[in-house]
Amino acid sequence: MIRLARVIALGGLMLAGPYPVFAGDLAEGQKIARMCRTCHGIDGYAQIPIAPHIGGEPQEYLEAQLMAYKTGTRVHEMMSVVTAGLSDQQISNVAAWYAAHTATASLPEGVSAEDAPATCAGCHGADGISLLLDAPNLAGEVNIYIDTQLKAYRIGKRSHVIMSEIASELTDEDIRELANWYANVSLEISPPE
Repeated sequence: MIRLARVIALGGLMLAGPYPVFAGDLAEGQKIARMCRTCHGIDGYAQIPIAPHIGGEPQEYLEAQLMAYKTGTRVHEMMSVVTAGLSDQQISNVAAWYAAHTATASLPEGVSAEDAPATCAGCHGADGISLLLDAPNLAGEVNIYIDTQLKAYRIGKRSHVIMSEIASELTDEDIRELANWYANVSLEISPPE
């Protein structure tokens, strides 16, 4: 329980993040999202297993990740190229577009929130809907996506104050179990009203 409290406290410290959040223009963000739709869908529901669902994510999280790709703090062969051509305001606009969607999740029948993995639920929610502005939703992600990201944290390919430490202690079996939990959660993403 002490570890979970420490993780929550550290997560709270990161809410401001290293990048500013600008007011986003949804109409402009929707235009930019057209170039995201092949992988992430125009509504933020991923079209391919190696891309995460981003509809309904906190704007702060989306903006921080896009800026990390743009600045080279985080590297991905496609995302680094895409973000290099975006201004800070365009990043805020597309982040606002996807954040304006509503993500809702439901656990499989017969499964209780008390059964959720404690390692993840404190930040990502038992149902995979994030409880923090700087943590992503995990609901309905393909298990291979979660598995890949946790292993990237574990080996240092990705770095995060909280996630790197948590992943360093996970076995392949632990990772598979966590990934399967969130992959089995039903996710629905609704467009902005």
